[in-house]
Amino acid sequence: LLYPFGPEVGDQATPHEDDGMSPEIQLWETFSFYSQPHQSLYVNNNGVVSFGTGVPEFTPEPFPLPGHRPFVAPYWADVDITLGGDVFYRQSQDQKLLAQVAKDLAPAVSSSEPPPKPTWAFVATWDKVSFFGAASDKVNTFQVVLATDGLTSYVMLNYGDLQWTTGISNQGDPHTGLGGLPAQAGFNSGDDIHYYNLPGSRSPDVLNISQGSNVGLPGRWIFRVDLFTATEAPATTP
Repeated sequence: LLYPFGPEVGDQATPHEDDGMSPEIQLWETFSFYSQPHQSLYVNNNGVVSFGTGVPEFTPEPFPLPGHRPFVAPYWADVDITLGGDVFYRQSQDQKLLAQVAKDLAPAVSSSEPPPKPTWAFVATWDKVSFFGAASDKVNTFQVVLATDGLTSYVMLNYGDLQWTTGISNQGDPHTGLGGLPAQAGFNSGDDIHYYNLPGSRSPDVLNISQGSNVGLPGRWIFRVDLFTATEAPATTP
């Protein structure tokens, strides 16, 4: 389910720090996210790809977040790669990769829309990452793919094996990695209004996103994000 990753395909890695992140990455193509163009991003160890500023925070706050904080969260939680795992990333204009991404995005597009033809992709992978305070070998593997043709933008979330939801700073159990305040998956537009949570976010059911899907392939979720097409109303709205 996951795209190839690691040094052998040209990936770079974030620093092996708790709550660390990549340097600011200048993008080869403008990525439009909720009608805002972005030319750079950060890959954050705690399961977030962010625009404009890094996200060292390890506690998943409910969306929408106050303030201008646009980001994609494949699995926002208290990751600690000093205890295990790696966070890899690369941007690519490799035609073979782009052709595969276009094929994989197709199920997310209605018949009335033109088929996706991305000219750029960004792949970030959290490979067998541990959680803060872990006293066990439970690890998570997940990936986010950003793709665009310069105008139309997509986010693909790919999930491998998910074994934990919570670090000990958020009252998780050090042996099971469960309990407390679980991880969140989705995205926050940064306009204080629009956002999307994958089913189960910030609940014990977040582990089940690796079996769920919105495109018929368990463990894969795809969203068009250049427009306000993936918006979830607050729970209090009738």
